[in-house]
Amino acid sequence: MTTPTEQLAEGLTKIAAHHFGGATITDLKRLSGGASQETWSFKAHKDGEAEALILRRAPGGGDGNASGTAVGLETEAKLIQLAADAGVVVPTVRYVALAADGLGSGFIMNHVHGETLGSKIVRNDEFANVRPKLARQCGEALAKLHAVPVKSLPPLRVSPAVEEIARYREVYKTHGHPHPVFDLAFKWLSDNLPADDRQTLVHGDFRNGNIMFDATDGVSAILDWELAHVGDPMEDMGWICVNSWRFGGINKPVGGFGDREEMFASYEASGGPKVDPDRVKFWEVLGTLKWGVMCTTMYEAFKSGMDRSVERAAIGRRSSETEIDLLYLLAAD
Repeated sequence: MTTPTEQLAEGLTKIAAHHFGGATITDLKRLSGGASQETWSFKAHKDGEAEALILRRAPGGGDGNASGTAVGLETEAKLIQLAADAGVVVPTVRYVALAADGLGSGFIMNHVHGETLGSKIVRNDEFANVRPKLARQCGEALAKLHAVPVKSLPPLRVSPAVEEIARYREVYKTHGHPHPVFDLAFKWLSDNLPADDRQTLVHGDFRNGNIMFDATDGVSAILDWELAHVGDPMEDMGWICVNSWRFGGINKPVGGFGDREEMFASYEASGGPKVDPDRVKFWEVLGTLKWGVMCTTMYEAFKSGMDRSVERAAIGRRSSETEIDLLYLLAAD
């Protein structure tokens, strides 16, 4: 009886033969990370040389695609290709799976060398020399990403601040876990709503953990585009500054490795519009609140029995950390 992994290997071998000029694949293994999609690494062989590739596909090889706030994998592949055209460092998309391939929804891209574990980027000596320039590189990447022409984008949800607030307020109310600090943050956000006068491509999850870093060159690839949408470009800057993504480097607001001013200056020098720090702070407050609400959904999944894993329960209790972060942010206002 053929196992699911053997079936996947057979499908990839056919793709390698037809599209990469190779006849065999080896070293197929599933990688950790990625809560919503599967990630597999493998090597395709051609003329005696092996090429490392990555498959990102729907769980179980299904055809599940866009759901909730996530874009489908075909759309994700298109966005990566558009970002590459704009000069953003991303993996090269090599092939988008068809129904006839039998792999489910997904795409194959080049393997990129680097590290994504946030705690290593922030603390390991290996990254000590490159760490001082990472915030500037993030600003440069965002300026290029936000310059992708909106008219060239595939259909994406448009989500200005007022809709983001409404979405997470509804989730918060549904779960029925009163958090007075969350109520205070919702009020502050409503009182400080920015004008809806800027719309660009927004990555939606641009943070330490979704960026590949090389110990010599720094930023080597922007990953995980499934939450991309059209909205305020300052949303991406606020999200990478959320304390939960600093991995203990709390005095370095940009991902735990850099300062806001470095990122802002590089963003503007790379062609981005002038940065409004107050507007970035609005999105940092909203990002912190969003993560707090997401943590409560983890607890809800544990409490209801849908998923009794320790991970769910552990993440659920982290909502209290975001309450402290919100109080610091609002007290400084």
